[in-house]
Amino acid sequence: MAPEKSPKPQQEVQQPDEGRRNFLKQSSLLTALAVAPPSLLKAAELRWDEKAVSYFEKVPLSLEVNGKAQQLTVEPRVTLLDLLREQLAQTGTKKGCDHGQCGACTVHVDGKRVLSCLSLAVMQDGKKVTTIEGLANVDQLHPMQESFIKHDGFQCGYCTPGQIMSGIACIREGHANSEDEIREYMSGNICRCGAYPNIVKAITEVKQGGQKV
Repeated sequence: MAPEKSPKPQQEVQQPDEGRRNFLKQSSLLTALAVAPPSLLKAAELRWDEKAVSYFEKVPLSLEVNGKAQQLTVEPRVTLLDLLREQLAQTGTKKGCDHGQCGACTVHVDGKRVLSCLSLAVMQDGKKVTTIEGLANVDQLHPMQESFIKHDGFQCGYCTPGQIMSGIACIREGHANSEDEIREYMSGNICRCGAYPNIVKAITEVKQGGQKV
């Protein structure tokens, strides 16, 4: 008995009407490109359409940054960190990991510490933001800044603004009653160089000094 022949795979046959439709689509597209004004093509090259959409997506935002009222328009996706650094030139706040893991971007919002890389700017509408630039009173440094200088707690300098802002928050939150407690509540600022013990000393001194922070 002869083996049965396996059926041939069915080939997709393009119907005459479908082929004609595809041809007309391609022809229409080429025709449209051919007759499009050069200005329109230039706009596409410069991605003006995206810029126009970005403009209409912007929302108004009112903030007080370091004691100064700011009236802004921002894209909803802009982080507080990028707003401070790129639009308001407050570059003392550092961009480190950009994932909320290093604490270099710590600022105060209404007196409480916030990781500005994880916070959208639009979420802070109507609030008061303080960065490292806003701590000093003209020529008088903040007690925490003075203590960092006294105890040489600068590290490399890049993480220092975030460390100072978190150190102040530790005292305000009531979490600076011992060196162990300070280390625990400063654990979000992960830089650990040789100056770290000095940072703990600086925070301890400000806490024990009873100064208003």
